[in-house]
Amino acid sequence: MSPLYAIVDVDVCLAAGQAPPLVAAAFLRAGVSHVQIRAKQLASGAFLDLVTGLVPHARAAGATLIVNDRVDVARSAGVGVHLGQEDLPVADARRLLGPAAVIGRSTHTAGELAAALAEPVTYVAYGPVFSTRTKANPDPVVGLEGLRAAAATARAAGLPLVAIGGITIATARTVTAAGATAVAVISDLVVQGEDPEARARRFLSALSANPV
Repeated sequence: MSPLYAIVDVDVCLAAGQAPPLVAAAFLRAGVSHVQIRAKQLASGAFLDLVTGLVPHARAAGATLIVNDRVDVARSAGVGVHLGQEDLPVADARRLLGPAAVIGRSTHTAGELAAALAEPVTYVAYGPVFSTRTKANPDPVVGLEGLRAAAATARAAGLPLVAIGGITIATARTVTAAGATAVAVISDLVVQGEDPEARARRFLSALSANPV
């Protein structure tokens, strides 16, 4: 897993004047190994069309494509899925998608993390590390200390931990220095007027630098 886990949120992209399929393809060209497509308001058919159109790009890049929430779309497109706490149970998603599918799980507390690590997941996400504006009702901030403890727990279980929530290009390296395998970024990857491929490359470069 590359240290940058890019989330292409359709609404965020459109608000920045960027086309979601082009943004996703740009992240793949930049060398991001895991790209998640998030489309809370998109109808099922349009969401599936968006994802299936990106599958060849992901395959060519040797990358993993993941959809947010929608196990039905993941199954139809043959991609991975990321599940929130209120989504389909991981065991059911695993049964539908098969043993090789990439399945991630969002967690926000030590209890949720422990439960997720006992499920048949590929990786866990933990946060929000910092305050975030991409959710209407965000969970309480866990901070770098909370993240450090969670990362140690995930590491002991042998699973990658992706940190999420309010992470920017200025703070990304401090987050991986706290133990996260990767940082999940939405808003700070899609900046109006900036090429998304160049932005993703800047993130990857920042993540390879020494922490401040």
